[in-house]
Order: sequence, then C-alpha cells, then structure tokens
Amino acid sequence: MASKMTTYKILLMLMSTIAAWIFFMVSENFLKVEIKTKKSCLCTKMPLCTVTEPTEIEQKINKIINQQDKLIPHRPFSHVNTTISAVHSVAKIINPKTTYCRGDQLDISLEMRDHLGHRKKYGGDFLRARISSPELKAGASGRVTDFNNGTYLVSFTLFWVGRVFVSLLLIHPSEGVSALWRARNMGYDKVIFTGQFANGTSQVFTECGLVLNTSAELCQYLDQRDQEAFYCVKPPHVSCDALTHMKTRNSKVSYLSVKEKTLFQRSNVGVEIMKSFKSIEVSNCNNNEMETEKCHFGIKIPIPSGYAFQGKWIPTSCKLTQFDAMNIISDCLKGKLIYLMGDSTLRQWIYYFPSIMKTLKFFDHHGSGNLKKYVLVDMEKHIHIQWKKHGHPFITRQLFSVKEDEYVTREIDRISGDKNTAIVITLGQHFRPFPIAIFIRRAINVRRAIERLFLRSPDTKIILKTENIRDMFIETEIFGDFHGYIQYLIMKDIFQDLNVGVIDAWDMTIAYGTNKVHPPNHVIENQINMFLNYIC
Repeated sequence: MASKMTTYKILLMLMSTIAAWIFFMVSENFLKVEIKTKKSCLCTKMPLCTVTEPTEIEQKINKIINQQDKLIPHRPFSHVNTTISAVHSVAKIINPKTTYCRGDQLDISLEMRDHLGHRKKYGGDFLRARISSPELKAGASGRVTDFNNGTYLVSFTLFWVGRVFVSLLLIHPSEGVSALWRARNMGYDKVIFTGQFANGTSQVFTECGLVLNTSAELCQYLDQRDQEAFYCVKPPHVSCDALTHMKTRNSKVSYLSVKEKTLFQRSNVGVEIMKSFKSIEVSNCNNNEMETEKCHFGIKIPIPSGYAFQGKWIPTSCKLTQFDAMNIISDCLKGKLIYLMGDSTLRQWIYYFPSIMKTLKFFDHHGSGNLKKYVLVDMEKHIHIQWKKHGHPFITRQLFSVKEDEYVTREIDRISGDKNTAIVITLGQHFRPFPIAIFIRRAINVRRAIERLFLRSPDTKIILKTENIRDMFIETEIFGDFHGYIQYLIMKDIFQDLNVGVIDAWDMTIAYGTNKVHPPNHVIENQINMFLNYIC
C-alpha cells in the first residue's frame, strides 16, 4: 500500500512538473510574440499603433476625421468641362437696395455652372469671399453657406462707410477638394526628413520621419503618454542618442493623377467669379451702435471675427484698446513672462516686439540660424519673452538643432504658471503635408496640457493664434490653404469651450488680403495688439 502511494505521489509530481514546463514555454512564447508584435507595430506605417482596442485619443481622432470626411465632397474628376467655371457661374445681389447703410447685410446668391454652361447639382467647392475698400485700408471676410446643390449664399456685413468692392474667388472646385483630401491622407512621404548624427568628429546623415516604411533598424523617439512618434533609420555603429540636427526637403511623391494636377495649375486657382461686379456705396445712415464688451478669455468668436479699417483690426464681438504708445505697452508687459510656442508666423512676433518697446533686448541664447530659441529681456522691468519652435514635424531646408526640441505639450507641462505668465500657441503650417490624424492628435494633446496647467494655475493666460492663409500658387498638394482651412475648423472645434483667448489670424489675413505665409508688419502689429488686450 505504501509502495503504491509513493508511486502515485511520484506520478503527481512528474505531471505537475510537465504542466509547469508547458505553461512556462507557452507563456514565454506568448511574451515573445507580444513583444515582437509591439516592436514591429512601432516600426510600421501607423505611428505608435497598437494591437489592442483603440485608445480614448484614437477614438476622438477617428470621430473628428469622420466628421470632416462627411463635409468633404467625394467627386471623381473626369474632365475640366464638368468642373466649375468662374466665367459661367452667376452671382446676384438678393434684394438689392438703392442705399446701403453701415451695418447692413449684403447677401449674394451664387449659382455654379460648369464650362459648358450647365448648372452644377452638387456643392463642396472651396470659395473665399471678401469685401474691401483699398483707399480706406479696409477689408473683411464673408460667410459662405453651401446648400450642396450647386448654389451658395454669400453674406457680408457692411462694417464701414465708403465705396466697397466685392470679391469671390473660386480657390478649388469640388473635384479638386475631393482630390486634395484623398491625397493628403494617403501617405507621409511628401516631405523627406534627414537626421544628422554625431559620430566622433564626423557627421552621419540618415532618413527620418513620422512614419518610415522600411525593414531597417530604427531609432524610435516616442512619447508614450501622448502617443507621439518620430523615427530615424539607425546609422551603423552609432547610438540613437547621437541625433543632433534635422533638415527636410520636399519629395517628388504625389498622390494626384496627372489629370487631377491640371486643376491646380496657377490659372485654375483663385479665379475671380465676380469680375464684372460693380462696387457699392455705403452711407452712414444707420446710427445704431452695438455696445460690445472688452475682449476677454473664453469669448465666442463669430464669423467674421472682425474687420480691418484704416489698417487697424476691429473685432466684431468685443472692444479693443489700441496699445500704440511705448509707455502703455511697457506698463502692460511689466513683470510678464511670455512664452511663444509655434512656427515662424509666431517668430515674427519676437522680431517685432523690440520695434514697439525699445528697452527689450535679445539675449544671446547661442545656437545658429532662424530656428534657435529666441529670448527678449528687459532686466529693469522684469520682462521675459521667449520663442521656441514646436516639435516634429518642422519643415525647413535649413539644418536645425533638435537637442532642445520638445512637443508643445511637454513645454506647457514644465511651466508652473501664474497671473503674470502668458502662453501663445500656433500650430498648422508644418502639418499641412501629412495625414490629418497627426494634426488632430497634436491639437488634442495640447488641449490636455492646457487643462493640466489650469488645474495648477487657473490664472495663467493662454492665447491660441490660428494659422495664416498663404500664397495660393505654391505646391497646393502639400501646402495649399484647403489643408489649412480644415485644420482651422478642427482647432476651433477642439478648443471651443476652453477659457482661452483666440487671435483669428485666418480671418484676419483674409480681411487684410495678404496671401502670404508671413504677413507684413502692420498685420503682426494688430495681432500683437490683440494679444496685449488679452493679457492686460
């Protein structure tokens, strides 16, 4: 009996050992597969992709993309004759008046026709409406309502007295809009990033990017919390930590067909629909003045958000003080710590500040080129103003250092904040060549960083500057304003209920009619004036 029990115990121990060994081998192989899957996942086409269910941020991104996709016309391009013709389209004033008063609404119905004179039966065209009085240095954008049947309502508010000219541009027909949206979201390779690695006394260059479709070993620069990713092909025998500089160039990759590219030739972009439209005279016959409150954080931004008159920007929803004397600007900035985070359209501000306040001096922060960190100080008045470029992607042929580079979210996280701290953020121009998900992710992450900052310092002042319009005749597939307009709408949606200030540079640059990515100084002056109104 004892012998049987001993044999039974030995069998049980042997079976337990075999079971444990099987479990160990299965677990080890599963772990290897999981690690391999995650590792390969980080190196494939989708940045920081996962094999699990979509995260909360991915769900938000997908929701916003789906919302935008519903607004985009999906129209295949067959022949130019079936697209919108600016010459054949018809614009008429609705209920025309013999006398127009300042403050009146000017409504224009627009019926789109193709090159054969046939009326279009669908919408989705990218239009730009503007009124102006050049002699008064006045301008304002108009509101375009698309009825999705080939007709549009274009509405203007007549903000000033004088002779007013009306302009309505066909930037792209709906077929062009459809092609640009499809092409944008097809790939990350319209821009080539080149990373410079230090290798002793020499330099090694290698390909980098937001996504790299290669089997080569990669250096992975990952922000796990925000699910942001950037990659470089690892140089042989060089550490990934040795990446020091970056530059870019536009590739020859295009996702447009040869036929579609004809839609974006210079003669087909920004064509005036209302060439023969006569100017109208606006009189001062309406004395009703709308009382507006002082511009403040959290105020809703209408369309249009303002207008230019005598060169000055006048918001429609709030009242601005003109900071046009150095002593007033000096009192406003005294004791302020100001962070400018973004691209070169915000770097223009730090160039302009010393011209309106002579006591501000540049501190040599070392580095070279236009993309280094810039710092302005006034030691006596305890003023500190800093500009830094935002993190990847940043597009420039100029070699720039990446050692101080951080995403805007991480920069915000480092700021303790107080009532004398102000942060200005702009994102957009450098995101245009890439699938829209990259921009949406960054915007959501910036919002989250602002929310964290408000938890520890609700008095910190946050101002968002939307992106500017730019030249219509640049490489439309990569940098065109249609991409910027989609980003502009997304930014307004993501940040709409935050207690932040907004400088609507998109609307402002349309009103001024600049059509340059870097608008002239009088536009920068008005952007800064609005900023000063928010912080003082």
